[in-house]
Amino acid sequence: MWVSTKAQYGMRALVEVATWGGEPVSLKTIAERQLISHQYLEQIFALLRRAGIVDSVRGARGGYKLARPLDEIDALEVVELLEGSVAPVRCIDDATNCMRTGRCSTESLWRRVDSAVRDVLRTTTLADLVEQRMLIDGHPLPQYLGAED
Repeated sequence: MWVSTKAQYGMRALVEVATWGGEPVSLKTIAERQLISHQYLEQIFALLRRAGIVDSVRGARGGYKLARPLDEIDALEVVELLEGSVAPVRCIDDATNCMRTGRCSTESLWRRVDSAVRDVLRTTTLADLVEQRMLIDGHPLPQYLGAED
């Protein structure tokens, strides 16, 4: 698995949106704060919106906000949406890609790598990443992180 800039930027942009505490944030603001191309963010956010991860808000104070609570958005969902499969080799997702599937001495290695990567991504939520961002920036955590709606 090689994580492209699309997944890297998508995760950073979602953390940026989350730090606004439920207020819509413009792609222009995200692009400026994260040093990401505005056009590239438009492509990423179109995918995130269609997947129900973000909502768009129209108007002068419009932009994007999260469509679900932070702890319900995990990194695996986002990375798979933006990257496709996280499998380290093709035969993990599709056994028909390799005639050695089931008889390969390295297959168990790749399955363990796949499992480990998926476990890390699945158990890392946007809430975890926002908390990390706040710790790095030295800011208090937004109140909504632990609040129930």
